[in-house]
Amino acid sequence: MSKGFRQSQAWLHTWSGLLLGWILFLVFVAGTIAFWREGLNRWARPELARVEQPMRVLAGAQRFLARKAPDASSWFITVASERSPGASLFWVPQPKPGEDRGPRRGRGRRDNQALIGADGQQAHARDTRGGDFFYRFHFDLHYMPVIWARWLVGFATMMMLVAILSGIVTHKKIFRDFFTLRRGRGQRSWLDGHNATAVLALPFHLMITYTGLVTLMAMLMPWAVVANYTDERKVSEALFPTVEKVERTGRPAPLADLTAIARDAERRMGAPAGFITVTEPGDTAARVTVSRSPASMLSSRTPSLAYDGVSGRLIWASPVPGGAAQTAGAMIGLHAGRFADDGLRWLYFLCGVGGTVMVASGLVLWTVKRRERLPDPARPHLGFWMVERLNVAVIGGFLLGVAAWFWANRLLPIAEHGRAEGEVHVMFLAWAAAALLAFVQRPAIVWPALFGATGVALIGLPLYDVVATERGLFASLASGDGVLAGIDAALLVFGAGFLLIACRVARHRPAVREARAPRPAVPLALEPAE
Repeated sequence: MSKGFRQSQAWLHTWSGLLLGWILFLVFVAGTIAFWREGLNRWARPELARVEQPMRVLAGAQRFLARKAPDASSWFITVASERSPGASLFWVPQPKPGEDRGPRRGRGRRDNQALIGADGQQAHARDTRGGDFFYRFHFDLHYMPVIWARWLVGFATMMMLVAILSGIVTHKKIFRDFFTLRRGRGQRSWLDGHNATAVLALPFHLMITYTGLVTLMAMLMPWAVVANYTDERKVSEALFPTVEKVERTGRPAPLADLTAIARDAERRMGAPAGFITVTEPGDTAARVTVSRSPASMLSSRTPSLAYDGVSGRLIWASPVPGGAAQTAGAMIGLHAGRFADDGLRWLYFLCGVGGTVMVASGLVLWTVKRRERLPDPARPHLGFWMVERLNVAVIGGFLLGVAAWFWANRLLPIAEHGRAEGEVHVMFLAWAAAALLAFVQRPAIVWPALFGATGVALIGLPLYDVVATERGLFASLASGDGVLAGIDAALLVFGAGFLLIACRVARHRPAVREARAPRPAVPLALEPAE
């Protein structure tokens, strides 16, 4: 491989990683946290007990819906599991004359949703988005139209793939350098750390980046769909086949026992149920569709069974997906990691942490490498100044904002209106304050301040839970609740890690180099006198 080609890839690697590196950092942090999405949904509601009998919760969900929305157009039930805080319910009222009967009507409302707890009763817990916020944030961002956010994240993901591939080409000794870590060597140390975190989970980085693009493929590359379909509904029917729709007859009939239907579906599918949809409940035309839990298989395209809602008789089974749909489902399933057990989920999480460190160290390395070339390091040019401040604002500021979100979940009044969005607002306000500090103070002061504040905040959370809630670390360990105990333990470990980083950064004293004097002009040689 020619040296010129490798050097060209080094340029590509540097700039593809830098220009959208701050967006990639946000995506990696939020996506890594989202691997514990269900656990965080439980942690964010410490009032709720752990689910031990999912069918008891499902029976309670049916009783609640039959009482609350007996004449609804449809019910949607997320079947509870030991990882979830309970069964999430959503229902769509009957449309008024002339209204669209679309299945997503009313999704933005709050009066047609509920949560059923472990005891089978409606749970009156704090309003929070929990881990779902980080899951949505890592591809929808926030405070901007979803379509813009997904295009931005999609483009950043493409740049990430380019940066990974060009980095492999550029670092010809990358695997040897993985076993080399030189401490206290400035640029060399940062490069060693960047290489180590990149190589350690290189297969994961390639997989998570490529499959992330696959999840957005219909938006990023719609040409195959446009060339073959003129009706978007036909595409949906081909990719996500469902039982034939029915019309309400107006003749009332009792709905069959959903727990009996769910047990029969689980027996036939050989796996737990994940979602249940009931169309036209309380009518002779009622239908019940049971989908397999995405945690039970690799592919995200889970099979479904449909039952007559009155007799409970099986009437339809989803066809076996084609090769393309099955491949896409497996790719998306690999990216989300919902199929993973606790051990594999921890591996996903730790690889995500490695990817976060890789992106952050690459951003910092850009400034470390170029600082040595500045004519006067104390007075850098505007471009360098902006990148250095943005690094502090995004890396240090966003992490502090995440810690603020956790504290907002615990401290905001439980009965406050719009509490879930309030938690998000607190996160962004803390991030904005940290970013402002990054632009008005020297990085040498702000880096340790932000990391130290983040460390103290994270360590304080499990201590607060021990005192103020019934779901503290010791109580979780005593009850064998590994999910909540693992989250509290992770908060302690990461808090201690941030404190150590803050101490190391505060003690660091970069080598002082005097500004380079401008080169004197070379005098013209005098011609000898005649």
